[in-house]
Formats: sequence, structure tokens, C-alpha cells
Amino acid sequence: MKLIKTVLRFIKDVYYELKKVVWLDSKKIIGITFAVIMFVIVMSVFVSLIDLFLGKSISVIL
Repeated sequence: MKLIKTVLRFIKDVYYELKKVVWLDSKKIIGITFAVIMFVIVMSVFVSLIDLFLGKSISVIL
């Protein structure tokens, strides 16, 4: 019985905390998502160029 009360209390607490969350509007979510995608693309190109440079450098040395 104590386990059931504990679980119910936890669910009530979670519900109460979720009511306090400030949810972003869709315009901000789209903007943030776009920024994250662009960052990932830029970093992928950067890491690829470094990998290419280091690979060519190692092959010249060896």
C-alpha cells in the first residue's frame, strides 16, 4: 500500500512541476532547431576538412 501511495505522490509532483514549465512557441522552436542544424553542418565540414588535412599530412610523412 505504501508503494502505491508513493507512486501516486510522485505522479502528482511530476504533474505539478510540468504545469510550471514555460513552453516555447513554435516560431522559437523552429529558429533554435535551424540554428542547431546549421551548427552541426558547419562542425561536420570543419571536422571533415581537418581529417582530410591530417590524412594527407600523414601519407606525405610516411
